[in-house]
Amino acid sequence: MPIPFYQLDDRSFEDLVSELLARIPGHTPEWTNPRVGDPGRTIIELFAWLADTLLYRANLIPERQRLAFLRLLNIPLRPARAAEGIVTLEPASDKLLRPVPVPLFTTVKGPVGFETCGEITMLPLQGQVYARRRPSAQEKRQLTNVIRGLETVYNIKKGDLYITTPIFAEGEARKEGFDFARQTVDQSLWIALLAPKADPAIMAGVRKALTRNQNGARVLNVGISPRITLPRFDEEVGKVPSARNLWVWEITSGRREKDQTPEYLTLPVVYDGTEALTRQGTVRLELPDADDIGVPVEEITKAGLGPRPPRIDDAAVAERLIAWIRLRPQKKVASLSLSWAGINAVAIDQRTTLTNLLVGTSSGLADQSVQLPGGAVDPASLELQVEEPGVGFVVWRQVDDLATASRDDGAFQLDAEAGTVTFGDGVRGKVPAVGMRIRVAAMRYGGGAAGNLASGNLAAIALPGLKAFQPLATTGGSDAEQLSEAEKRIPAFLKHGDRAVTEEDYQRLALDTPAVELGRVEVLPRFKPHQRRFNVPGVVTVMVLPQAPVHLPPNPRPDRIILERVHDWLDARRPLATELYVIGVEYLPLGLSVAVTVMEGHPRDVVLRQVRETVRDFLWPLAPGGISGEGWGLGQTVVNQELEVVVARVKGVRTVAGVNLFTRKSATAPWDLVPVTNLRQGTQRLTLEGWQLPELLAVAAVEGEQVPGVLTDADEAAAGAVGTGAVAIPAVPEVC
Repeated sequence: MPIPFYQLDDRSFEDLVSELLARIPGHTPEWTNPRVGDPGRTIIELFAWLADTLLYRANLIPERQRLAFLRLLNIPLRPARAAEGIVTLEPASDKLLRPVPVPLFTTVKGPVGFETCGEITMLPLQGQVYARRRPSAQEKRQLTNVIRGLETVYNIKKGDLYITTPIFAEGEARKEGFDFARQTVDQSLWIALLAPKADPAIMAGVRKALTRNQNGARVLNVGISPRITLPRFDEEVGKVPSARNLWVWEITSGRREKDQTPEYLTLPVVYDGTEALTRQGTVRLELPDADDIGVPVEEITKAGLGPRPPRIDDAAVAERLIAWIRLRPQKKVASLSLSWAGINAVAIDQRTTLTNLLVGTSSGLADQSVQLPGGAVDPASLELQVEEPGVGFVVWRQVDDLATASRDDGAFQLDAEAGTVTFGDGVRGKVPAVGMRIRVAAMRYGGGAAGNLASGNLAAIALPGLKAFQPLATTGGSDAEQLSEAEKRIPAFLKHGDRAVTEEDYQRLALDTPAVELGRVEVLPRFKPHQRRFNVPGVVTVMVLPQAPVHLPPNPRPDRIILERVHDWLDARRPLATELYVIGVEYLPLGLSVAVTVMEGHPRDVVLRQVRETVRDFLWPLAPGGISGEGWGLGQTVVNQELEVVVARVKGVRTVAGVNLFTRKSATAPWDLVPVTNLRQGTQRLTLEGWQLPELLAVAAVEGEQVPGVLTDADEAAAGAVGTGAVAIPAVPEVC
């Protein structure tokens, strides 16, 4: 049975009145009519009310015990969380062509008050993000002749066609995100820096605004919102360290290299609030002098070719172009999915700033508390000063627990949710002298679910000459935690304490790794990957696969950044004596051929395509692949007869003539037929080790009774592959 919440006495006011009325015949039998309104009945109800009040206070004892237990575990109630977001700034008039510094904590007006919480100098520029997008399969089929014509025009043997595509047009975010690593030919994000108008005077004014002055170089704020963001307060131990910064920001100088390609200058990163593009924030880039910023003039047959910036055929946009900024990885990455990017961006949060405010006077008593002007206090922003005799105001330090403070230590403990500070007792922390004043030098507070605003709600900033635009919804705001919610955290805290001990702990914590979207996590206890050996004491290996939306080869593989982040996250939570490894999966190449007969009335090509897609889905390493729908099992043998059953379920398939399995030793080796293990039944088995998965690279689906006994790479899908070595060429049909 469940553990009940006991009450010391569950009698109510009505119960007490009824009990007293029942005692009347035994004590005063002459009182025969104790009706409502009778003076004696009124006295009975008065005493029942007093008793009910005492019982209510007595029943609070269990709740107080639970509160005391929370305090002993040092699990305070969580304060209201402040919503966070990003706004972009721009001049309210085209005539404003000078840089405008924006002070920290400037108010952004809206239904709920916000403040800027980052540095920014608004530059008179507009930005448009472009991508050299890969055409879809349908677009590629439609542009087959165009590709051949462009290869002839550009005199290229092998071209990688792209379509210049504006991303986040009009500053609007894309909820589904855009993956600049998977969906582009160069894994790069391009930002066109544009003047407000294609007017020579305005263009000259913009260039003047970008010129260095006595204060140094101009700094451009670029806002970034990855489709995956870091969690905030739920991280009890702290944020995962950022992986190595592999991203490079560059700008066109307007000059050319010796091979006549554009010259790109590396932009120093002054501040990275995105933590290597892993969370929403801003990146501050130091711009070169205006003389080193420009766009090289290209011939019509060279524009957009190879490493050149994307070709823009809209003359109205091209005439306003000041320069191109490029974001690219130093090495190939698996994913760079962004929901939004833009310039002149600054971070905001739902807080109010207070400075130099007296909040109380010391009573000289031990363990005294002082109420601050607001609740949901940001601990990092609180600076508290206490007046000391003959000295004046002195900054006291904030501690997590006063029990760690010495008797002469000027320390205080903050309850962020309640907005109170508590001082020591003279043994654990110093007591402020009697009559001394207590002052808040600086403090930020605020938060709540009301701060979660849809995009477009914040459009004004308390600074003349500027206007704001909110491209993204503000998120993260929540109300203060209730006692019942805090109690629910006790079992989980006592169970694992944010430590990885069991297989379930490793799997759960790996899936919770900030800034990583994992599609699958497998824990291999006692497996040492370097030696391919199981039963090694003290070793835990965690295999991770990133999420992949398309079920086409190549199969999902974690890059170095993902492995580092997961390892860093788990390494801080593993037992001291555990040897931890975080790895990807070893894929075994697999090809297959299948022959089917098609029912009448079903298009042949559609049925064969469905056969190929069904087989790929079944052998896919992520959900809903595999027999259980959670991805093909590690080390699970692939049997051709199981695949025959899967193919037979495809709509439009009448019969299945058979399935042949193939494998090969290397990417360039020919496909070898998997040996038959049962001649009578024609069974083929592709056996895998406990750390391996099959990677279906080629599928040959034909109509007929004869199963192909030879397989080539003609049917191998290359969709989603990056870095093919081909030259990037823009899709410009009118040139052909």
